Amino acid sequence: MNKKSFKFKIVIPTVVVLIVLVVIINIFLSLRLSNIGNFLINEKLFAVTNGLNFYFDESEGKSNVAALTMARNPDVITAIGKRDTEELIRLFTPACGLYLIDYFTIADNEGIVLARTHEPESFGDSVLAQQNIQDALEGKVSTYFEPGTVVKVSVRTGAPVYDTDGTLIGVVSAGVRFDSESKVEELKTLFDSEVTIYLGDTRVATTIFRNGYSIAGTTLDPGIAEIVIENKNEYLGDVDILGGKYKTFYKPLLNSQNDAFAAVLIAIPLAKFQAETNSSIRDGIILGLAGLVISILLLYFMISSISQPITKLSSDMRHIANGNLSIYVNVKSDDEVGNLGKSLQKVADTLYKLLADINETIDEHEKGNIDYFLNTEEFLGDYKTLAQNIIELATVGVRDQLTGIPNRRTFDNRMEMEWSRAKRDDSSLSILLLDVDKFKNYNDTFGHQQGDVALQTVAKTITQSLKRPADFSARWGGEEFVVLLPSTNSKGAAHIAEHIRAEIEKATIPCDDAKGAKVTISIGASTQIPALNSKIDDFISAADAALYRAKETGRNKVVLNEADIVE
Repeated sequence: MNKKSFKFKIVIPTVVVLIVLVVIINIFLSLRLSNIGNFLINEKLFAVTNGLNFYFDESEGKSNVAALTMARNPDVITAIGKRDTEELIRLFTPACGLYLIDYFTIADNEGIVLARTHEPESFGDSVLAQQNIQDALEGKVSTYFEPGTVVKVSVRTGAPVYDTDGTLIGVVSAGVRFDSESKVEELKTLFDSEVTIYLGDTRVATTIFRNGYSIAGTTLDPGIAEIVIENKNEYLGDVDILGGKYKTFYKPLLNSQNDAFAAVLIAIPLAKFQAETNSSIRDGIILGLAGLVISILLLYFMISSISQPITKLSSDMRHIANGNLSIYVNVKSDDEVGNLGKSLQKVADTLYKLLADINETIDEHEKGNIDYFLNTEEFLGDYKTLAQNIIELATVGVRDQLTGIPNRRTFDNRMEMEWSRAKRDDSSLSILLLDVDKFKNYNDTFGHQQGDVALQTVAKTITQSLKRPADFSARWGGEEFVVLLPSTNSKGAAHIAEHIRAEIEKATIPCDDAKGAKVTISIGASTQIPALNSKIDDFISAADAALYRAKETGRNKVVLNEADIVE
């Protein structure tokens, strides 16, 4: 493909597709602006709702800790006992900032105020109307949202104060108020929303302004806030407030009698939020279009300048696709095309190594070295999965499915390898053929399922009896097994065979206890130093003949090939 065909066949269609795609996305986003805005604002309202509930829980906790801590302060106990108002003011004023609460009220054991940290700075009035004070005078600690004459909406905790003799001498009430302008401004900053506190039908504090003036202190027309207070139910929805559209959350505040006396409104102005959202999305679309134009220009000049390296890469990729993984991707550039070439070379190298390692693993398995596996941790992602799957398949192909030891095919491959090695090194090679005695009768007596268990036990016992790494055992077929002993003379083979026979005889395999029978095996052994013209079949036949003699002469014995010389 020459440069001209590359430009017209690749660049132009790509540019057209990109333009059409961006136009479609632009139209789609324009139609979806409102839905996107609603989704975002609902998500924000959900977060604000959870945050407000957490804020109230946290406020209750603060007032509780503050009241309990100060009620147990020895200096406070002494000052209450002495009715020392100035000392109480000195002790409690800094405590408000320490415990992050808004005010304290300190009363004697008759509910008469001794001191308070909020206006009015007069004392001697009764606060028995507050439920938390009543509970404290009864020795209980309680936390409630409470209405009041001075602090109209707050959460308060009352705690009893006892002198050293255990006599109740007064109460401490700590509160976090919600009816102040500072509090609603704090909540507005925290939740980035408008906030209003309702007490009955009156807005006692708000961040909402009309004609430049706060609407705090104004009376409500019948509306959602009154319904929320009357029914004690939260409300979530769209509301028109002073002609503006808001996404709102109303939360009722319940007093000690579980009656709603106030409500909190969190309001997110839809117009402002949607305007900001729409502006952000439109800015994104404009930037996207600008980026598209720039990208198209860059794409055209880039492809024009790199058509030759891409053509070379295309050729190299075809070679790799056709199985030539030893190819060298020669792209001499440090730009994106060069990086692509390096990535392609890395893919080829990884596949080449993966196939080489897999072939090596399969080759080792073919030789009978079934414990050899490639290190799959060297590969990543799908390469690693492929390697692991190949290993699993290779394992299935080299092992006997019943006993888990190598199968006949694996033995044949191992036999070829050890035979060639012994011939090359002029060393002894021994083979044992093992057969479970009277296995047909065993199956007839105990059933084929137990027969399988017996074969598994025999295979495991044989494997455990072999101590050298080079010794190799496999299932020959049916109830027959085979053991290959490299660098082992006939004397060593006889010793190992007898050890295996004895271990099988001792193995815990169910048998006919009434007759004192045991599961036994017969073993035929053969040893050779392979000559140039020696044949494997003759070597195995000699062991088979020895096994036949072991069977014919009483079973449960080891018989060596007559031609072998015990060294």
